[in-house]
Amino acid sequence: MKWLKYGLLLSVILSVFVLAGCQKKGGGNVPSEENLVVETLPVSNGHVETPAPGPNFPLKITIKSAMPPSGVKIDITVKPDGGTVSFFTKSVTSSSAVNDFSITGTTAGAVNVVDITVTSVSKASNQWKGNYKYSRK
Repeated sequence: MKWLKYGLLLSVILSVFVLAGCQKKGGGNVPSEENLVVETLPVSNGHVETPAPGPNFPLKITIKSAMPPSGVKIDITVKPDGGTVSFFTKSVTSSSAVNDFSITGTTAGAVNVVDITVTSVSKASNQWKGNYKYSRK
């Protein structure tokens, strides 16, 4: 009778270990990340801003979608319209939904193009791009 109890107990213990080892492990399927939705002020959909006195020009970038788990990288470049050399560049990694910048170094009278790229740090293919033009009086 004693051996029957020990045998039954041993069977239960072995069954628990076997069933625990058969459970599906997590991490195989990484949940998909929501596509980035970004809003900027000034609006960056090819918009042309009215000339302003400057000398600094504010730029607000708001992540409207769910923030990716590792945050986003925000790249800003500003160059004269038709030019190839940027006079202002900024690159930051952020996990904040609202990000404020100040564009400096703008020369008077020239039309400038602001290019903005927001990229998920955890999924490089999840990217948003926008641009707008502005000028200093």
